[in-house]
Amino acid sequence: MSAHEVLTMGRIGVDLYPEQAGVGLAEVRTFAKFLGGSPSNVAVAAARYGRRAAVITRVGADPFGGYLRSALRGFGVDDRFVAEVDGLPTPVTFCEIFPPDRFPLYFYRYPQAPDMMIFPYELDAAAIRAAGIFWATGTGLSAEPSREATLTALRCRERTGVTVLDLDWRPMFWQEPPQHVYTEALAHATVAVGNLDEVEIATGTRDPEAAADALLRSGVELAVIKQGPAGVMARSRTERARSEPVPVKVINGLGAGDAFGGALCHGLLAGWPLQASLDFANAAGALVAGRLACADAMPTEPEVRAMLRPEEGNDSRERVGDHIREGPGDGCGGGTGNGFGGSAGDGLREGAGHG
Repeated sequence: MSAHEVLTMGRIGVDLYPEQAGVGLAEVRTFAKFLGGSPSNVAVAAARYGRRAAVITRVGADPFGGYLRSALRGFGVDDRFVAEVDGLPTPVTFCEIFPPDRFPLYFYRYPQAPDMMIFPYELDAAAIRAAGIFWATGTGLSAEPSREATLTALRCRERTGVTVLDLDWRPMFWQEPPQHVYTEALAHATVAVGNLDEVEIATGTRDPEAAADALLRSGVELAVIKQGPAGVMARSRTERARSEPVPVKVINGLGAGDAFGGALCHGLLAGWPLQASLDFANAAGALVAGRLACADAMPTEPEVRAMLRPEEGNDSRERVGDHIREGPGDGCGGGTGNGFGGSAGDGLREGAGHG
């Protein structure tokens, strides 16, 4: 079988999202059930673009675990690396929905989430090495045995292909200062992705340019920094790009960062120019912010292209290959009353953007 184009590793769970917005959980009457977990969502997003995607993770030996495996297959994501862990329940996550920019998350991952019980000896090193893109997350580094398994997988890559570390800083999962762990992981990555809070944890600064410098010094070849209302910037040693926020009426910002990640993978695999990849990813994130779900809401390429398509008579955008790139004078630079208050890739605020 052909190697996977996108292979992710880490968190998975059941998202239970309220069908009533603007009220706390105590007042919610009904919930909708979805597949969740940032790297799992990224794999789903990549599969929506026709990419061969898989995720390395663990679920409980319970009905929710079976639901997640079935959901992955339904989205076209290979679940061969998803195993059951006896004695640990499949995690569930609740959120509250207060558009446009407040989406508190409540994780139920007790006593330990199965996806944190990945051991190094269980990894398929050949599959990890062969993947076009390997995507790991900061949550996977937060505790053992997942930490050593994640670092082992990153080392397996030997800096070949595209190896992404999504900084994915969630303080509730850490019992110790994370900086030294991030430093070790970044040494094996070629791409780093994070918002301002995440890059500050990894580099010690939230200044975007200084953080990009520090990430590039750490060894990565591309630093992608999500800056909320200031948009998204990306820098390599020879190139830089910036994508402005895309106005959208926000319903739930929690899946925006994962949509951004899957779309970024698609652009990198396609060999698009950096600016085109960034704009495409930013638009994908905005689309998902305008929808309730995360995995179920991931867009197709025609949907993202339609969002990037200029209005008739507006020549302020230029095409890059078959894809549209923001040009000077584009009207999407600032938020409006119904606009997307932060970068599409940022999930609108700290802690959001990953289901």
